[in-house]
Amino acid sequence: MPIIQVHMLAGRDIEKKRLLAKRLTETVQAVLGSPPHKIRVILSDMPHYSYAVAGVLYSDEDKT
Repeated sequence: MPIIQVHMLAGRDIEKKRLLAKRLTETVQAVLGSPPHKIRVILSDMPHYSYAVAGVLYSDEDKT
């Protein structure tokens, strides 16, 4: 049973998440031959203050 975990910054709408889950499932099915009902997709939203690059929180970055 393939399990795919996707961690992403919060803010994407539910339609994009639906499409992502669908396409990930289709890709795993095509590559691994797994039936769709055996494929699990876990989408985790992270608040911008819980993600950092080079020691700087994403929420603190200058967005200009």
